[in-house]
Amino acid sequence: MTAKALMPRHPVPALNVPLTTGGRFVLGATPGERFDLIVFYRGLHCPICAKYLMELERLSPEFEKRGVQVIALSSDDEERGRAMADKVKASGMKMGYGLSLKSARQWGLYISASRGKTSIGIEEPPLFSEPGVFLVKPDGNLYYGAVQTMPFARPQFQDLLGAIDFAIANDYPARGEYSGEV
Repeated sequence: MTAKALMPRHPVPALNVPLTTGGRFVLGATPGERFDLIVFYRGLHCPICAKYLMELERLSPEFEKRGVQVIALSSDDEERGRAMADKVKASGMKMGYGLSLKSARQWGLYISASRGKTSIGIEEPPLFSEPGVFLVKPDGNLYYGAVQTMPFARPQFQDLLGAIDFAIANDYPARGEYSGEV
């Protein structure tokens, strides 16, 4: 069972994970000037995730120019988290690991069970979260969110940069916030 969807303009769940470079990422402790971009990925076993994170790393200076702090994280353990950071040559973005599945579910992420080794020969963990991409404002409120049941067809980071530019230029509010009767 998946948790209730997060609501734009409302606080997101807490997030406190170890970083592959040491220390911890605690959401809200030192937020990005405009946003924190939080990218939940499936884990080291996912070849699509590696490609996706390589693109995020490549574009991380563009996010930084816009006042956006970038972190990618998964429920992988430390060894696998560091291996993914090495694989994608992470230097501009933070990489976290050890996301609890309970926390993943609070963020509205889908959880999958292992189906053995992936196409790159790496065993899937017994349980892991599927992808999600979120923009969180410095006040801790959700601005944008996308969750997926599969590793395919994720939001493209170049498109997200364009959306951030539009939102900044037009002081565009978070949408999808209505929760009344329909």
